[in-house]
Amino acid sequence: RNSVHHTGRVCVTASEEDQVPMPVPPGKPAGKYVVLYDPLDGSTNIDVNVSIGTIFSIHKRVTKRSSPAGLADCLQAGKKQVAAGYILYGSSTMLVYTTGQGVHGFTLDPTIGEFLLSHPNITTPPVGKYYSVNESNWNRWTPPVQRVVGAFKNGEGKVQPKNARYIGSLVADFHRNLISGGIFLYPADTNHPQGKLRLLYEAGPLAFMVEQAGGRATDGCRSILDIVPADLHQHTPLVIGSKDDVAYAARVLSAEAVPVK
Repeated sequence: RNSVHHTGRVCVTASEEDQVPMPVPPGKPAGKYVVLYDPLDGSTNIDVNVSIGTIFSIHKRVTKRSSPAGLADCLQAGKKQVAAGYILYGSSTMLVYTTGQGVHGFTLDPTIGEFLLSHPNITTPPVGKYYSVNESNWNRWTPPVQRVVGAFKNGEGKVQPKNARYIGSLVADFHRNLISGGIFLYPADTNHPQGKLRLLYEAGPLAFMVEQAGGRATDGCRSILDIVPADLHQHTPLVIGSKDDVAYAARVLSAEAVPVK
């Protein structure tokens, strides 16, 4: 946060670790951008050396520069993002991002300390090989969610069976599916009726990225990018990945969904 606040480009930041937005300190130049981020996704995997990451989202400020930046600048729909990305810390360190003109991946070259373009113009296949979901939550899911996961697992109609891959680190699971094709699901359940993932720091930025790569993201009823947050730490269900796989899941889930008020 301190590094971002001292760039002169940013007016306010917020993360899932902050209770309130953090404006640039008095006396420091404030810019026109808002940075929202998850500083360490998959942190429970650190001790076992599994890939983890950082997710970020950038918006333009909407309040007047003559007034302090704050909550109103943070609570913007995902479709208003000007950039989003993540850093993946694994066998190599990668920066993957979009500014609305495609998705591009850069790999850290430790010999020169620079990120080099290694994955230009990433596109995700329309149908993927993998499905990623925590199946231990099965008994807490609604029947439509169970049907969707069962179809990806065993096949149903035109849906071919997929291989299960679940790391438990959102960035790592998303990255694999982005490159190879697949679908990641974190649906609502009886323990988390509003979903568990955070809209602003996790679902929103990854939704912007996947749609730039030719994929799709939904909460089961709506595009993630269309949701206007009402709360800084708002949660959401998330179905994200290859567009045909997500389209199938959305059809099943929306058919039996409770209308959004």
